[in-house]
Amino acid sequence: MEKRCLGTTEVQITPILMGTWQAGKRMWVGIEDADSIKTIRAGFEAGITTIDTAEVYGEGHSEQIVAEALSDVRDRVEYATKVFANHLKYEQVIQACERSLTNLKTDYIDLYQIHWPSGAFNSEIVPIEETMSALNLLKEQGKIRAIGVSNFSSAQLAQAASYGRIDSLQPPYSLFWRQVEQDALPYCIEHNISILAYSPLAQGLLTGKFAAGHQFDPADNRAKNKLFQGENFELAQQALEKLRPIALLHNCTLAQLALAWLIAQPQANAIAGARYPQQAQDNALAAQIQLSAAELAEIDAIGRIVSDRFDNNPIMWEF
Repeated sequence: MEKRCLGTTEVQITPILMGTWQAGKRMWVGIEDADSIKTIRAGFEAGITTIDTAEVYGEGHSEQIVAEALSDVRDRVEYATKVFANHLKYEQVIQACERSLTNLKTDYIDLYQIHWPSGAFNSEIVPIEETMSALNLLKEQGKIRAIGVSNFSSAQLAQAASYGRIDSLQPPYSLFWRQVEQDALPYCIEHNISILAYSPLAQGLLTGKFAAGHQFDPADNRAKNKLFQGENFELAQQALEKLRPIALLHNCTLAQLALAWLIAQPQANAIAGARYPQQAQDNALAAQIQLSAAELAEIDAIGRIVSDRFDNNPIMWEF
């Protein structure tokens, strides 16, 4: 898989990244460590060398699973992890990074990201200058190679960037969920900041595998995802039917088509989660799909059947 530059850094990432929220187990149902390890490894062997995780995914469990899967090929992979909103004071950032380094069994992290802005989830308000000061120190020490942010608005992104170089933004972004296009994407294009889109398959909705009437286990975070509710879900089914002929033309799945569309957008890369090895292998194949300008425009219009229903609130869940 041909790699791309992460922002303005020398870090090279794959346009399809491996997402590992589910490997942490918390807020997911039916996840087995052995499956997660095999899946991450299968993704690597299929060409996905950039792995995204976070300290909050199972309180470090996801990071440990990533290390279990890839420690022997550390020199051929890129680790991206995140510090949570409750650890944004100077010393907390330093300590969180040390924990992540230990969990990942490595002495450097390729991309270290602020997971949510200060104040999110009722966390204490910490000035961004203080958090960035710690991140800049970690970068100077060689413990992290690049700084990124996640779930930041364009205004929050610009404020963070005034205290140090930001090379990536991680927003929710898919064919069905596109608020970032109206807010932060223009800023990212102007300042050469890579977009690392999470939930690029709308938590599985874009795979087409969830039929009308599907009920999630209440412990599954998708039970609270706005896209799976009522009329939103019905419109998604209509859009998927319109996408099927295009996928058929490219001899690919709906999921691969959605990923191919996304990584063709300006600055955009896709963090695709997977439970099983075959899913990771299938996600990797999306990087080979070439869509024409006309097809991209057609897919864009179909996606708006769903995405245009939502306001500017970027948070996908009603937690």
